[in-house]
Amino acid sequence: MQDYEESVSFLGDWGPFQRKIFFVLCITCFPCGFNILSVIFLLASPPHHCNSPVSSNLSLEWIQANISLQVAGQTERNSCSRYELDSIRNLSAMGTSPNWMKNQSVEESMPEVLLSNLKQEGCKDGWTYSTEYFNSTVVNEFNLVCSDQWKQPLSSLIYFLGGLSGCFISGMISDRFGRKPVLFGSIAILSVFSSAVAFAPSWPIFVVLFFMQGLGQIASYIAVFVLGSEILVGSSRVLFCSLGEPFAFVFSMMLLTATAYLVRSWRYLSLIMALPGLACIPLWWMIPESPRWLLSHGRLQEATSLLRLAALENRVEAPPVIFDTSKAEKTERQEPESVRFLDLLKKAKIRNITIKLWIIWFSVSVSYFGLSFSTSSLYGNPYLNYFLLTAVEIPAYFASWLAARKCPRRLSFVSFSLLGALALFLIQVTMNSHQALTMSLVLLGKFGVLAATGMMYTYTGELSPTVIRNTAMSSCAMFSRVGSSLSPYLLEMAKFNELLPWIIIGVLSLLSVLLCIFLPETFRKPLPDTIEQMPASQWFAWPWTSKAALNDEGKCSKELECTSLEIICTTRL
Repeated sequence: MQDYEESVSFLGDWGPFQRKIFFVLCITCFPCGFNILSVIFLLASPPHHCNSPVSSNLSLEWIQANISLQVAGQTERNSCSRYELDSIRNLSAMGTSPNWMKNQSVEESMPEVLLSNLKQEGCKDGWTYSTEYFNSTVVNEFNLVCSDQWKQPLSSLIYFLGGLSGCFISGMISDRFGRKPVLFGSIAILSVFSSAVAFAPSWPIFVVLFFMQGLGQIASYIAVFVLGSEILVGSSRVLFCSLGEPFAFVFSMMLLTATAYLVRSWRYLSLIMALPGLACIPLWWMIPESPRWLLSHGRLQEATSLLRLAALENRVEAPPVIFDTSKAEKTERQEPESVRFLDLLKKAKIRNITIKLWIIWFSVSVSYFGLSFSTSSLYGNPYLNYFLLTAVEIPAYFASWLAARKCPRRLSFVSFSLLGALALFLIQVTMNSHQALTMSLVLLGKFGVLAATGMMYTYTGELSPTVIRNTAMSSCAMFSRVGSSLSPYLLEMAKFNELLPWIIIGVLSLLSVLLCIFLPETFRKPLPDTIEQMPASQWFAWPWTSKAALNDEGKCSKELECTSLEIICTTRL
């Protein structure tokens, strides 16, 4: 196991086998990327106001006055209340003009005897919803507004809790039974329940199905990530994990935004979101199991057979003996002790690193999804805003890729996080005065947060040993889902202060910077296969003092550079 990448070096980095795996795994990334923004589009809340009954025997002017209330000296359509109909009929019978109510302060201009009888009531006859951007959403179909408004963020919370459960379950299953079954099983769950959501007759059934949809979404992404990083080696692995998979993910997110713009009914959109997963079914016969995972479980013959088939595909000759049998047997004896979730906390070496990583992943996830949800409070077309917020991920991934190739992990993460935090704090100055500049700062903040998130994927993968890597990654993604579960409630904080969500996101970015400083550096160091090979944690070191592993001549070893797990992906987790 320790010499795995040296043992498979005969395959090369970019032959027909690697190209096939590269593009096929990029395609399997489409279902999870095409579903990640479903929370935003399915649960969008269009502007709304109270209905007035048709049989109210009131003129159109009085009906408009009935659903209009004075707010800060201006007349607005109230979304959750109206004046009692009997009071409005009395005013109409007295010959009072409805303009009296719409253009003046009711309390100041109305006679006291009428004012005492003019009371407000709830929207007993339902609501009228704006169709400017959305024809139909879960919110307006099930009336998740006013007294039931709490159900909207709860629906998002349940979706992300499904992702949290998926991370917890899929990581252990993947480390025990293999990467490939988890990948296609999660894609199947995602597609089946995305289709089922479209036929939900009520909100309780919707949230149950939505939970299962969330369970499949993040589990499939983590499985693609781990499978690609273990099958591919050298430059092909770097290219896939830093650019290939993230770009496929971003493209599928942008495609969903365009699809939601064209298909503005949430039920039809849910059905369409199931199509990418169904299209991935034939890929089962094109994607092999991870040879590295097979070897870690002592299945030497299966791993050797896969690599010999890959050699035939690449038209290279495999050596007579690829792996050392004694090392494989030793790994097989050790493996049962290293695949459980609690093993991440048993030993001090892995426990100190794991707890820091969990907090960092939580912080960056709140920042990432908080930015996405808070964007709905900005001016302009929501589809264009979300498209721009997704498109900025492309240069962020590219920047992460460049940093992963040339820079230490801690320095890169700290730099990107500080850039995002600075932009988010500046929003407080421009929010109410410069709308275009505010949007630019939001995009810059998203750039910094996402580039830092990509670097954290790299960092976590390099810190985690092979025998428990999928469990470690899934546990971090699980805490990421805890953060994303809380992110919808950032909008609720804007009711107290519209700048509060942006301040919280910036503070969390600074917290992740502080914790990262106490993690060990992994740049150009060998990928650990066992817990004993993990780098030791440290109490404090400036991020710019990190040094690459050096050989006896004082120069960076090319071999160590190739074995470094250079992984960058999204946190759309």
